[in-house]
Amino acid sequence: MSTDGNKKQFWKRNTAKVPGSLIKAGNKPQTTPGGKPKKATTFQEFESITSDAWDVGDDDDELLAMAAQNLNIEVVMETANKVIENHSKQQEKQRQDDAGASELEEREEEDANEEEVEEEEEEESTPEVSFASEPSPLSDGRLVKSLSEAPIGSPKDAAGERASLHRQQSLPHRPTIPMVARIADQNTSGTPAMTEREASRLDKFRQVLAGPNTDLEELRKLSWSGIPRQVRPITWKLLSGYLPANTERRESTLQRKRQEYFGFIEQYYDSRNDEHHQDTYRQIHIDIPRTNPLIPLFQQASVQEIFERILFIWAIRHPASGYVQGINDLVTPFFVVYVFEYIKEEVENFDVSSLQEETLRNIEADSFWCMSKLLDGIQDNYTFAQPGIQRKVKALEELVSRIDEMVHVHMQQYEVEYLQFAFRWMNNLLMRELPLRCTIRLWDTYQAEPEGFSHFHLYVCAAFLVRWRKEILDERDFQGLMILLQNLPTMHWGNEEVSVLLAEAYRLKFAFADAPNHYKR
Repeated sequence: MSTDGNKKQFWKRNTAKVPGSLIKAGNKPQTTPGGKPKKATTFQEFESITSDAWDVGDDDDELLAMAAQNLNIEVVMETANKVIENHSKQQEKQRQDDAGASELEEREEEDANEEEVEEEEEEESTPEVSFASEPSPLSDGRLVKSLSEAPIGSPKDAAGERASLHRQQSLPHRPTIPMVARIADQNTSGTPAMTEREASRLDKFRQVLAGPNTDLEELRKLSWSGIPRQVRPITWKLLSGYLPANTERRESTLQRKRQEYFGFIEQYYDSRNDEHHQDTYRQIHIDIPRTNPLIPLFQQASVQEIFERILFIWAIRHPASGYVQGINDLVTPFFVVYVFEYIKEEVENFDVSSLQEETLRNIEADSFWCMSKLLDGIQDNYTFAQPGIQRKVKALEELVSRIDEMVHVHMQQYEVEYLQFAFRWMNNLLMRELPLRCTIRLWDTYQAEPEGFSHFHLYVCAAFLVRWRKEILDERDFQGLMILLQNLPTMHWGNEEVSVLLAEAYRLKFAFADAPNHYKR
């Protein structure tokens, strides 16, 4: 089939995914009289049809210490390379260990072969299906967010999906990992025994936070390579600008801001059924159940009501943009982190109804204000025609053309436009591409980095794209490339993978951020 034919077939199949249109409430994808998607020629049309398909070692501390300093590029590159080299060594060691384990398993299987024949015959007569570690075949290793996002297509489409699934299954076996955190990710969640290094880092945070006036620059340096769970809530509130550095003013600030938020609730929330707010509220009400549907925490009615209030109040207080699909994702990291402030157990299956009402109100108000602070810096991503996203996608294309021309030319050859996949990366800050545990770790650095959500995110996206260069270059048609780019296999990712991604992004930033000529041919 020709490239044009593949593109038409791909768009026909993927525009059927209702939650896929990351569009402002009330907008609908444009179609031709025949019902087929209209060829995208403008940004708004791209927006409408784009499919909806997150501790390396001591070197990481060196990298974080550099984050807030003006160092020469040679030193920065050397340090980032140390992080990446260390990661490569660990990966090689893991491969050797896996190879040794495989040889041992093969010998054991040969010894027990005769006994297993009888057991296999019994299992064939009474098959048992396990969903513990197998990714859904509908999503190429990325679990489907909702039933309406499941791909719908012809047997040829299914063949493409199976090929993508085969790539995912060919990866080294990893144990089942919780969506919010895996047990080894100390900085994200869980309470295993801390290592000496982790205990030392936690002490450094507590020393900085203990003073009468917190040194925010020092706190940013510490936070760049990850924040321990125990101090993440207070650190995020300080770095986002929600709380003042002065310790004595914090309690009064919290009380005032929380009262202000619930004043908005009393003043505006009843208007959600008014005619001029109905479309906004209806879209929010539809999107909330789709927010992390595989994590039980977010399926609780009380949590969904909290999210509805937060998003509705933000939307009517920001009429220039209003509610745009994708903003609902941005509440979740704040909500999870601020729930951690009040509990010690894992949050994934936690029943929030067991918390006191006042505690839930505090979590809701804090999540609202911190999300608002984040959106204040990237609001042009969500205003009419979303100019912020347009600029960032264009900048990403120009940046990738300079750092990896082969990948850039390959995508041009098969007519893949950056807007078709990177729109979601910018609109949702990579939250649809990474597990929530990785987003929380990523946001530690974004909070610490100057203009982290608006500027540094561009370099993270570039590093993220180039991370998959082998897989991208292996694809030889438009449809295969789009399926890959919308279903990248990151379900097994944790702190280590995010740290390496950030090191690459950091290196790119210092190489290109202050060199505009690098963007020009």
